Amino acid sequence: MYSNEKKINSFFFYWLFLSLILVFLIIIVGGLTRLTDSGLSITEWEIIKGILPPLNAQTWNFYFNEYKKIPQFKYLNPDMTLDKFKFIFYWEYLHRILARIIGLFFFIPLVFFYFSKKIKNSYLEKCFYIFGLIILQGIVGWYMVKSGLVSDVTVSHYRLALHLSIAIIIISSIFWLLKNLNSNQNKKFFKKSLNIIPYQFLILIIFIQIIIGAFVSGLDAGKIYQTWPLMGDSLLPNDLNQESYKTILDFSNHSLVQFYHRNLAYMIIIYFSCLVIFIYKNKLINLYKSLKILSLFLFLQVSLGIFTLISGLNIYLASLHQITSVLLILSAINLYYLKTK
Repeated sequence: MYSNEKKINSFFFYWLFLSLILVFLIIIVGGLTRLTDSGLSITEWEIIKGILPPLNAQTWNFYFNEYKKIPQFKYLNPDMTLDKFKFIFYWEYLHRILARIIGLFFFIPLVFFYFSKKIKNSYLEKCFYIFGLIILQGIVGWYMVKSGLVSDVTVSHYRLALHLSIAIIIISSIFWLLKNLNSNQNKKFFKKSLNIIPYQFLILIIFIQIIIGAFVSGLDAGKIYQTWPLMGDSLLPNDLNQESYKTILDFSNHSLVQFYHRNLAYMIIIYFSCLVIFIYKNKLINLYKSLKILSLFLFLQVSLGIFTLISGLNIYLASLHQITSVLLILSAINLYYLKTK
């Protein structure tokens, strides 16, 4: 009996670990789908129908003709050939197939674990919460795609940011649960304590930076001011209008969004440096290793952001920049986990 329970608990851990890998993979594919402007290539949701890709010329022509009806083709890609369409179609198709796989991979074992009665209820409750987020993510994904089918040549950057934010919350939730399983604890993420506020704030500003990064991506704001450390010839974008308070909060302004993304990165570096000094000054030895890992990813993230910009938005660097952002926030969560009790 004990041996069987141990196997189920081990199976539970590795199932969650593989789920984390799959979510990480779909974030990568989702980023590349955006970078290749492939997200609007499939103009219908097709929960069941879209499982198989087009298998003949007639079906390919159907999808291509549907794509021709939307503004992105009319205004950006009027000369696109069927072969070029297949390239963007397969990126979006891969993104959607992975989403289906994740949904089934998470749901079916979850039902088994629920009826096995071998897993702690506190762990199962979090898994059902994660599954709810996965369902919500699929709905938000289609809500995002719809925003680019009628009057815009791309999806709404607000909906894109929401889509990415939910993905970050999902992978972070799985990561936190894995940490609890590995340490055989049940630490809560949201806790009130003066000692942990600095670590919570670090996670918050990194999360906000990821959201603003999604704004930059959704608006293609990185295509302007491809210089560093200055934006053109000055620290401020020269086309920024500061006449009203509303302008300062205009997150549809390409220049302003890039300005915020740059300067929030500087703020994170300064804040993290202060946190490093605090940890070493107080000799919090148990945090040293996780702090070094976080330092590495922060350095990589900032460096990749700079090189992505000055390279003219090299797609490989841009993808690595997004990948590192996920590793960065997970590293910050890991540091926070070690600090909590």
